[in-house]
Amino acid sequence: MKRVLQTFFRDDSGAVTVDWVVLTASVIILMGVAFGAVRTGTVDLSTNLSTYMASQ
Repeated sequence: MKRVLQTFFRDDSGAVTVDWVVLTASVIILMGVAFGAVRTGTVDLSTNLSTYMASQ
């Protein structure tokens, strides 16, 4: 049993896969945050433009 555990802890064949999964997840989260910021700015801009156009 000790040998099996030592072999398990020394095996790092899936480490690259985990790195890519974490990297991909972080990129997707950052894209979502950026989309939210752009969406908020766009809505504010269109509201302000609509108000300005209505006042003219």
